[in-house]
Amino acid sequence: MKLQTLGWDDFFAQRYLPFQSEGWFPARVMQAQRGLYHLQGESAIGVAEVSGRFGHQATQSQDFPTVGDWVLVGGESAPVIHHVLPRKSLFSRMAPGSRTEEQLIAANVDTVFLVSGLDHDFNPRRIERYLVLASESGAEAVIVLNKMDQVEPEQLPELVAAVQAVAPHTPIHPISAHADQGLDTLDPYLQAGKTVALLGSSGVGKSTLTNHLLGRRVQAIQAVRADDSKGRHTTTGRSLFLLPSGALLLDTPGMRELQLWGTEDGLGATFEDIEALAQDCRFRDCRHEGEPGCAVAAAIADGRLGGDRLTSYHKLQRELQHLARQQDHQAQLAEKRRWKQIHKSLRYHPKYNQR
Repeated sequence: MKLQTLGWDDFFAQRYLPFQSEGWFPARVMQAQRGLYHLQGESAIGVAEVSGRFGHQATQSQDFPTVGDWVLVGGESAPVIHHVLPRKSLFSRMAPGSRTEEQLIAANVDTVFLVSGLDHDFNPRRIERYLVLASESGAEAVIVLNKMDQVEPEQLPELVAAVQAVAPHTPIHPISAHADQGLDTLDPYLQAGKTVALLGSSGVGKSTLTNHLLGRRVQAIQAVRADDSKGRHTTTGRSLFLLPSGALLLDTPGMRELQLWGTEDGLGATFEDIEALAQDCRFRDCRHEGEPGCAVAAAIADGRLGGDRLTSYHKLQRELQHLARQQDHQAQLAEKRRWKQIHKSLRYHPKYNQR
């Protein structure tokens, strides 16, 4: 299999050049599970682990490979990962639980399909949250509204308009993976060598869409509860699949908990309307919380901006600010541990332990 079939291009070729003398060869991570990485290169490679040196030098989760990464592999008896090439894009979130830690979802994705159901699970506020993370990732975001067969035709324009209100500059495609409706509108994104990731909550139909695009059943499908449209985790791991079109598709487990990770850049890109209005506020540090001369408040008063839009903006902004404080605290602790280890090592070094 040619590397170009797996998404290899000039971006990665240029970054591979300094390592050619090492005798390592490139491969793409097709699946990752608990420190084991399923790789595919020009020839079948199989399962690999990172080298001991790699693991020792890695200091954070972002240093390790994830699905979609291009890695450099060596080893005679068994493949070993020695290096991860720089990424074009990286989609991540804060790991579920109480720890402030990044969880990598997908790397080197060209387009992210943010899949939302048009049934009882429909939630424009959740779409906003996904858009913030997608903006941080560096990939192009596309909103896919699945299950259009479950709404009345006269309701569909109203639901699409509700999404357009929170994503005015993002492509939106209503489809039904189950009834094979509207799927041809996704074809422009599924070009040979391009990588597309499916992201969304449990029960929105990502596995049904994956199976349809592949033309065969590779993901199990479970029914959702009729009362709230909630589904179980059908997909339990992240995997890259090669589509008949030549594109690569990455399906991910449904995310019941989606905490933000990143900076406020993604927030500004998602809420461009509020950021633009804020330029006309009387005070540069206006928080849009009742200050005099607030252009955002004026836009809400005359109907140009919805009040719920600003409420959502403030909520996500506070979450990112809290995350930044937690990250600073974690960085300080990590630096303290690093210097403690250095001083401990020096105490036992012969050069510094002479009497």
